[in-house]
Amino acid sequence: MTAATPDSAISPRAAEPTRLARLRVDYAAIADNWRYFAKLAPAAAVVKADAYGLGAAEASRTLAQAGARSFFTATSAEALEVRRALGGGPQIFVLNGPTGDDAEAMRAAELTPALNSLAQIALWNARGPMALHIDTGMNRLGIGPEELGEACVAMKGATLTLVMSHLACAADTAHPMNAAQRTRFIDAASLFPKAPLSLASTAGALIGPDYHFDLIRPGVGLYGSGGLDAGNPALSMVATIEAPILQVRDVEPGESFGYGATLAATKKLRAATVALGYADGYLRSLSGRGYGVLAGVKCAILGRVSMDLIVIDVTGSAEAREGVMVEFLGPNARLDDIAALAGTAPYEILTTFAGTVRKTGVHG
Repeated sequence: MTAATPDSAISPRAAEPTRLARLRVDYAAIADNWRYFAKLAPAAAVVKADAYGLGAAEASRTLAQAGARSFFTATSAEALEVRRALGGGPQIFVLNGPTGDDAEAMRAAELTPALNSLAQIALWNARGPMALHIDTGMNRLGIGPEELGEACVAMKGATLTLVMSHLACAADTAHPMNAAQRTRFIDAASLFPKAPLSLASTAGALIGPDYHFDLIRPGVGLYGSGGLDAGNPALSMVATIEAPILQVRDVEPGESFGYGATLAATKKLRAATVALGYADGYLRSLSGRGYGVLAGVKCAILGRVSMDLIVIDVTGSAEAREGVMVEFLGPNARLDDIAALAGTAPYEILTTFAGTVRKTGVHG
């Protein structure tokens, strides 16, 4: 029987990322984007989901240096990571609120929960400052209109630092639900006249000043997308994702590419196989729709995206050779454009693609 290899004999490189795609994050661009929103209204910074896959600790430190003083996370674990990165001082909100398992840890770390139910109000009780999340029509999280009276009684004497709600249809700036939710929010918030108000995240902040109130909560906007269905501002691109060419070959007319033979060449092509696939978070829905960028030229994806590999059309490119990096997200493959081609939202592109690809370096 062969003896097991001792841990001491394993090369240190064995612990390094094994995927070949790489993500570079421009943290200075995150700060630039925050300043864009801070010019519209007092702005917090949403850094949930590891800052949309781009690294919450470093993003939070950069945003704090830029002037952000309020941060939003989804869970207490995320909030604790941000607290460790920032130290004391900045206010860190936890959108999902407290549970019986983490309420005391949240109090000790001076985190501010968004209380979404009467049960959470009772659980948090007098532990510290709180935000109140009111449901104005999204039917997801928040105190319902029928519970507001009871919530007022339960929170008597509490330190209420924010009353907030969330727009369901802000991506469509003309959607009638935006105005309806704003009206409901104003009516509900009138029960808490001394508390600051917050209704808008990224897209809502772009609807206009009537939706700004005392604090806006940009999230995806910090990372390169305006969050609107159309007419997004030209925000700084934050994430650049590249992968290397593994092989280049000539393909004759009639030959097909990849699984399922979904595409056949109609003329002689030069094709490059790139080390990127859905194991790296690059969505399979981009098969035949997406592109890579080589030396500034868009190179269409040929056939299906597979787990580890993509084939792109590099016909006529003198730069296509083994080891050359191809851009699949970045200044030449913008976040909103790739999301549209994938039939999804930029949020998913960031959290599945940027959030999956192994970071090999950051700059800012």
